[in-house]
Amino acid sequence: MPTPALPDLAAALLDAARKAGAEAADAMAISDNALTIDLRQGRLEQAERSESLEVGLRVLIGGRQACVSASDTAPATLTALAERAVAMAREAPEDPSAGLADAADLARGWDVAALELADDTPDPSAAALEAAARDLDSAAMAAGGVAQAESTAAFSRRAVFLAQSNGFAGGYGRTGHSRSVTAFCGTGTGMERDWAGETRTHGADLPGAASIGRLAAERARARLGAVKPPTGRFPVVYDERVAASLIGHLLSAINGSAIARGASWARDLLGQPVLPPGLSLTEDPHRPRSGASRPFDAEGLPTAARALVQDGVLQGWVLDLATARRLGLRSTANASRGPGAPPSPSTTNVDLTPGLQSRADLLSAMGTGLLITGMIGQTISPTTGDYSRGASGYWVENGRISHPVNECTVAGNLRDMLLRIVPANDARPHLSLRVPSLLIDGMTLAGA
Repeated sequence: MPTPALPDLAAALLDAARKAGAEAADAMAISDNALTIDLRQGRLEQAERSESLEVGLRVLIGGRQACVSASDTAPATLTALAERAVAMAREAPEDPSAGLADAADLARGWDVAALELADDTPDPSAAALEAAARDLDSAAMAAGGVAQAESTAAFSRRAVFLAQSNGFAGGYGRTGHSRSVTAFCGTGTGMERDWAGETRTHGADLPGAASIGRLAAERARARLGAVKPPTGRFPVVYDERVAASLIGHLLSAINGSAIARGASWARDLLGQPVLPPGLSLTEDPHRPRSGASRPFDAEGLPTAARALVQDGVLQGWVLDLATARRLGLRSTANASRGPGAPPSPSTTNVDLTPGLQSRADLLSAMGTGLLITGMIGQTISPTTGDYSRGASGYWVENGRISHPVNECTVAGNLRDMLLRIVPANDARPHLSLRVPSLLIDGMTLAGA
């Protein structure tokens, strides 16, 4: 029996919900296909293919809601799923913020093709991905000084369709091609490792295996002989590889869920400076060929570009319908959801204003301090912004990299840290969160 198309599955779920007694409902149907090839020491470690089809239903009765999901799409299962969701909703607590969007606010006339979310070339075969992984492995080993390598080549294709009882119906597909390799250098307790990887929506945009493998090897060799840095207050440069984590903390702090709960260190900062003057944080959900782009959000509202922070000043929160209603505001069309859960706010493509200097210029300006290229663990207070994370990277003397360091902790307060950032100009253009290397003075380091 052929599998029903995603729009047909979503429509069938809505019909089942209506018959079961739901006052309002939204249905989601998702298909996922993925293929991953892993190599270790030049030998095939794992070949994994997954194919899945999942449906989800959210029903609303008054101010009550419930969500259910299933991977079985037989008609009898859809009927039972809807009946179960309605029964659960009738027992759920009242939530005045729950509800679908008004029909007048729904997205219309979007252009999915303009976003170029899906690669229209044939999907790569397992043999092609294995060959790509072997090329990565060979490139890393050929760079010299590498004891062994582990490489991965993967491809995924996803399609999603959303239908709601308010009249909204729409869907889109997206693809992902990824390559990564980890290189190991040294022996015994002196062994170090580092990696390089790239992900694109279109395979033609991927860099060559030689550059990825060579970069992984260079990074791993540079880690050999790492020691603890001194303890004290020093300036720090967050390398572009890890700088996005700082902006990620800000995005979490202005997320509507945290604001509505009063559990954010940024809860009183609307209209106040959160970044230095001249720096902005903008969101563009329509950037072509980005894995985070989308024409509408998970509640059927039209997405649009906007400034989260303008000239250093916080402009607004990241909201879905529920958090917006709790705060007496309008949704910013940032709802996202999986098939088995209600919507929640999240961002799409975000850019921090780049600086005019290179990373080398930041190191020169820093003088003596720490260049962070890797981070592990974290102790971050969501309500106060107190920040402490394990770090590794390179000690810098007189503006030049001196030697690798590890086993240290960097600490501060996020509100103060973000007000002191100095950006470089090295953000990678294909990432959904584009943040360059960042210099911050006066950080507390705990090392030797």
